[in-house]
Amino acid sequence: MLKPHTPPGIAPPAALYVHGMEAPVNARWLFISGQVGVHADGRVGKDAREQAEIVWANIQAILASAGMSVRDIVKLTTYSVSPDHLKALRDVRERALAGHKPASTLLIVAGLAQPHWLVEVEAYAAKV
Repeated sequence: MLKPHTPPGIAPPAALYVHGMEAPVNARWLFISGQVGVHADGRVGKDAREQAEIVWANIQAILASAGMSVRDIVKLTTYSVSPDHLKALRDVRERALAGHKPASTLLIVAGLAQPHWLVEVEAYAAKV
């Protein structure tokens, strides 16, 4: 079972996440490469919201292929090319996580590997 850590004496998280997430010693780990908003047929999502929807569908599919769910996510790293996308990214993420709060980092970056990609998310998951 994952154990969240948000200790007293430090500022609370700025969004729906925890400062630390502990996985048990006997956990099976899954490291998910950065997922981008590209459909299986190669089409890129038209905006940040659609790209985020694709990203989270991909993450959920990868988790399911390992017998896991979003509740097993320990850590997320989100990369966005613009702070203007944050509301859409947050809305999609919160719906996908359904109340689960992993440790999380968000970065605003100058660009991703392809100029039409607006968001990328990588995840670490653990399950006993």
